[in-house]
Amino acid sequence: QVQLVESGGGLVQAGGSLRLSCAASGRTFRRNTMGWFRQAPGKEREFVAAIRWSSGTTLYTDSVKGRFTISRDNAKNTGALQMNSLKPEDTALYYCAAGHIGAAYYDKGSYDSWGQGTQVTVSS
Repeated sequence: QVQLVESGGGLVQAGGSLRLSCAASGRTFRRNTMGWFRQAPGKEREFVAAIRWSSGTTLYTDSVKGRFTISRDNAKNTGALQMNSLKPEDTALYYCAAGHIGAAYYDKGSYDSWGQGTQVTVSS
């Protein structure tokens, strides 16, 4: 099992930026992918971005391409999500997730470790 702790959420105006961080501990060698998901009130948890730990390959949902950047630091076992040009529709609880995943990096069911979530609120 991998333990994940997110930080960095907050309140920001539309057009602003936030940087989310995710610290991983435990059996981190067993996972090959870190992902970020978000869940708005009354909606399903949805995929935002993912990164392969070894290759650094990044994957994004269309709505955040060009605005969000996912990264990782293998030496520190940390990941980050830099969010720029934020929009009110980005408001959600953001979760960090990890797992040993193949092609279904977008499927929340593929991840077996989750953080507690950090709130991001974007005002218009």
